[in-house]
Amino acid sequence: MATNFLAQEKIWFDKFKYDDAERKFYEQMNGPVAGSSRQSSGPGASSGPSGDHMVRDLQQAICKLEARLSVLEKSSPTHRATAPQTQHVSPMRQVEPPTKKAAAAAEDDEDDDIDLFGSDEEDDKEAVRLREERLRQYAEKKAKKPALVAKSSILLDVKPWDDETDMSQLEACVRSIQLDGLTWGGSKLVPVGYGIRKLQIQCVVEDDKVGTDLLEEEIIKFEEHVQSIDIAAFNKI
Repeated sequence: MATNFLAQEKIWFDKFKYDDAERKFYEQMNGPVAGSSRQSSGPGASSGPSGDHMVRDLQQAICKLEARLSVLEKSSPTHRATAPQTQHVSPMRQVEPPTKKAAAAAEDDEDDDIDLFGSDEEDDKEAVRLREERLRQYAEKKAKKPALVAKSSILLDVKPWDDETDMSQLEACVRSIQLDGLTWGGSKLVPVGYGIRKLQIQCVVEDDKVGTDLLEEEIIKFEEHVQSIDIAAFNKI
């Protein structure tokens, strides 16, 4: 029972062998140490063939360790020399990506194409051209449209000399007056008194061509039939 328990426990029973081999290795490397003649009191403390074999194993392990250290020392300076090249990079000398440069160049070209001073002149020229075109169209439209003619409606009272005056002849004389801008209208005989009647006649005249003074002068010329002439009504059309 106790044997099985000790077999399952992890106990370093031959530790003294490794201690003895380590001591002998350092004695060979550095010379005998004072007081090294003291013998181990534990079992198996003799320096037999097993102790020499363990010393050789330890020496081989140390040699391998030294070889690995030498390899690491040879490779480490190269690593340290290349590391600063990647770390110390000046931000002012960083190269911009090609796409960013191309975009910046395109923006510069667009800015060059924009003429800030010439745009105002072009706008002014276009505004002048449009204004002239509209004025021309307005003038053409106005020329085609008939101009408004100022006209007036006049009612005349033409009085004869006496009751023996031929009123039909008097009206024929008045209507015989033909002027540019004069249009005769309706007429009637209105009693005045003592058997005398006056001729009341309507006419339309263009103000720029025919005036009331001109009408009176033309009618008075028939002095054999006409005694006087009055304007009974005057209205703008």
